[in-house]
Amino acid sequence: MSGASSSNANFGKTAGNVLLLVPLSGRLAPVGQALANAAKLAFPPGSSPSLDIRDTGGTPAGAASAAQAGLAAGDGIILGPLTAGDTQAVIPIAKQAGVNVLAFTNDSAVSAPGVWALGITPAQQVARVVQVAADSGRTQLAGLVPDTDFGHSLAQALQQQASALSEPPPQIVYYDQSFSSVNDAVRSISDWDGRGAALIAEIKAAKDENTAAGLEKARELRRQQVPPPSFNALFIGATDGNTLAELANFLPYYDISSPQVKLMGPSLWAPLATAMASQPALLGAIYAAPDPAAAASFNAKYSAAYGSSPPGIADIAFDAAALAKLAASSGGYTSQVLTAPSGFTGTDGLIVLQPDGTVKRGLAVFSIAPGQPAITSPAPTSLGQP
Repeated sequence: MSGASSSNANFGKTAGNVLLLVPLSGRLAPVGQALANAAKLAFPPGSSPSLDIRDTGGTPAGAASAAQAGLAAGDGIILGPLTAGDTQAVIPIAKQAGVNVLAFTNDSAVSAPGVWALGITPAQQVARVVQVAADSGRTQLAGLVPDTDFGHSLAQALQQQASALSEPPPQIVYYDQSFSSVNDAVRSISDWDGRGAALIAEIKAAKDENTAAGLEKARELRRQQVPPPSFNALFIGATDGNTLAELANFLPYYDISSPQVKLMGPSLWAPLATAMASQPALLGAIYAAPDPAAAASFNAKYSAAYGSSPPGIADIAFDAAALAKLAASSGGYTSQVLTAPSGFTGTDGLIVLQPDGTVKRGLAVFSIAPGQPAITSPAPTSLGQP
């Protein structure tokens, strides 16, 4: 087995078994078992290299201990662990051993040369929908996001995309889960007090005159259009049906609507898309997510093997395992092999690992439409790599 090289391109082992770090005990044990089941599909019995599955217990200390044990046994690459905290505990151990890590978290904060976060990150989702919106001329961005870690990650990604488009920083408004907070957030980001409130007040004052001239003035004022908001593309970070239903009422009330504004959202809209279609204000909104057709084969294989459908994150583990298996037969688990410019096609579409630890994904873009969501921009088969 080779040691680590001082060159980032050659970092990593060229041989050894594949170490899978998952929580098989503790509260995350059901998730860990599904991850292990998925990974095993890429390693049939008797295959070489073999899969060395070790329990992290769902804690950073457990992940560190499991990593040390697997690497002491000669494993050549790490798949997992599940969370960002567990991954941070494993990174120094992997680095010292000269081993690359394909983690399952979607927190890109763990990304570094030799460490890739394979979960679909907020930045990947935002970049894809913003690019599609920009291609149709919608480059003035704004964000309406929850005041959570996820919401702040979305906001950071929006700011990065605005900079990439050479646009001013986007207006970002945060909300909590309360009805009043969502209402206040939409009113604020719409600049309703500056755009529409004055006109509404004029109409009311004219009506309150209760004269023929006043009523005629009110009719004339109603023909005036409220000026459009300062943005033409709004990213909404809501991921639950109740908040989305509230937003569907508030957005048109504060005059944020199509065609002036393109609504965008995260991958977590995928399971909500059919219900969202019943809200007229949300029709035409777009989100980026893997194309389900790409995962059909894996889903069928998993169901046949285990008698149930795989949970969402299981495809990440299968892709990581398949990638490691391919790397083993293509020169080893080195950064040079893992960062092949053409990338790899997995159950979630094209994935390209970058030398700096970032990950590019070929996500499809869907539009909320009556019935089922429609693919408006297919998942790319190339990400423009050299």
